[in-house]
Amino acid sequence: MKAQRTQGRWKRRPRPPPARPFRAGSASSFTRLPALPAPETMRFRIYKRKVLILTFVVAACGFVLWSSNGRQRKNEALAPPLLDAEPVRGAGARAGDHPAISVGIRRGSNDSAAPLVAAAPQPEVDNLTLRYRSLVYQLNFDQTLRNVDKVSSWVPRELVLVVQVHNRPEYLKLLLDSLRKAQGIDNVLVIFSHDFWSTEINQLIAGVDFCPVLQVFFPFSIQLYPNEFPGTDPRDCPRDLEKNAALKMGCINAEYPDSFGHYREAKFSQTKHHWWWKLHFVWERVKVLRDYAGLILFLEEDHYVAPDFYHVFKKMWNLKQQECPECDVLSLGTYTTVRSFRDVADKVDVKTWKSTEHNMGLALTRDAYQKLIECTDTFCTYDDYNWDWTLQYLTVSCLPKFWKVLVPQVPRIFHAGDCGMHHKKTCRPSTQSAQIESLLNSNKQYMFPETLTISEKLTAALSPPRKNGGWGDIRDHELCKSYRRLQ
Repeated sequence: MKAQRTQGRWKRRPRPPPARPFRAGSASSFTRLPALPAPETMRFRIYKRKVLILTFVVAACGFVLWSSNGRQRKNEALAPPLLDAEPVRGAGARAGDHPAISVGIRRGSNDSAAPLVAAAPQPEVDNLTLRYRSLVYQLNFDQTLRNVDKVSSWVPRELVLVVQVHNRPEYLKLLLDSLRKAQGIDNVLVIFSHDFWSTEINQLIAGVDFCPVLQVFFPFSIQLYPNEFPGTDPRDCPRDLEKNAALKMGCINAEYPDSFGHYREAKFSQTKHHWWWKLHFVWERVKVLRDYAGLILFLEEDHYVAPDFYHVFKKMWNLKQQECPECDVLSLGTYTTVRSFRDVADKVDVKTWKSTEHNMGLALTRDAYQKLIECTDTFCTYDDYNWDWTLQYLTVSCLPKFWKVLVPQVPRIFHAGDCGMHHKKTCRPSTQSAQIESLLNSNKQYMFPETLTISEKLTAALSPPRKNGGWGDIRDHELCKSYRRLQ
């Protein structure tokens, strides 16, 4: 103990009193302790606060992910099923980045191995194309019916027209003019099925005020997929490339040339795709036809109808039910040249359906459609890019029996298009329409017959047709088959 000096003497410092022992429950004891919370309690409160914050953050992230996935699922449900979709980009990839894709070609065990090659990158889909796709799907879903008083209660009668439209507005205008002159057309629903979005064509159809109208759009057109299948993919094989060279090149459809050794051309494949999709869509997906029990008459944009086509159709349908129950289909158009309608305007024939004669103005019942759709695999794999030649093959291969068709001796539907996919002539729509109008005007006294009679029955079986090729690509087969599954 230290000493303290006082007035010359050393004095011992007094010892401090001993500290009082701590006693639980003593108030004085608590007052002498430092007024700080226990370290353990401090750590517990901080940990609890962090847990609460972390829980809130996790819940917020979960909600965001749930909402995003919900929107994605909704968009995927509305988007078309793509057979050859582009791979998903990595998280750090930018919109313009395209990874090189190695394309492997399927080879037999004895084939020499061709090296894998880096395929050309798929180009970006421009915003206009994406807007077209979105608009097409929305319009096909909405199915806006025009020129009817009460949409909710309106139902079609015994006939519906379906017109396949591409991009020939000059011919479509002639068809619309002829429809406007047709008697009874105000009772007929006309469905226009498009594979090309055109302001000019839409304006023409917007001017139709004489009958109920519905527009639908083929959702797998070249216009909507310009640089990928079903359009022309930059990685596709050139049409005339030999198969061995194609395998070495590594183009994506090298294994699938057609029967003549040629690779697909999208512009020729599209028509058959559109026809088969349209057939299924109007019977199965058009809401106003859900319980429809009448017939559907299929036309194309370059057809021209006679003023009495609807009148004759009704007479033919009654005659079919009474005198030709074995007839499968009706055809209101033929390619037979008739100069005078006298003595033949009221005559019809029963014949074996032939694609080169009876593909114009083909009228089908729901029963005929259902038999056709059962032959989907055969239709979609037969190597012919023509829908009508493929139907001809179905009549001798897949359908229960070859078709019998009821057809007038004087056509009520004419072909005005002297140019197009099968013709290399210069288009002269005004010349063609003038010739048809002249024929109709010179024979108008024989039109609108009161009765029809069956003149002859020629129903010999036909041999299978010779295929034309252009439909060997397995992608075309699978896309064609998928239409039946689309909702």
